[in-house]
Amino acid sequence: MCCTIIGIPFGIQCFKIAGLELMPFGRKVVSNGYSGGCLSLICNIIWILTGGLYTAIIHLVFALLLAITIIGIPFAKQHLKLMELSLAPFGKDVV
Repeated sequence: MCCTIIGIPFGIQCFKIAGLELMPFGRKVVSNGYSGGCLSLICNIIWILTGGLYTAIIHLVFALLLAITIIGIPFAKQHLKLMELSLAPFGKDVV
């Protein structure tokens, strides 16, 4: 995605999600103060239509499956956090 100028913002969001996937415990997804205006909204819509919705549904399914056992509950919480970020990553930061 980072090979084209148009794809660079989407590639940066992919790296943000990958960093949270790699080390999810002890990190939070927060909304940053600068929303980016209509450009952020348009990018989030493009993101949702090109795979963000599918990825968020997959994380929701894994969270439901992991929440069945007591040991899986912390992992289910992390999948819910990843679901929030993978649905609309523009305008959010990982702290």
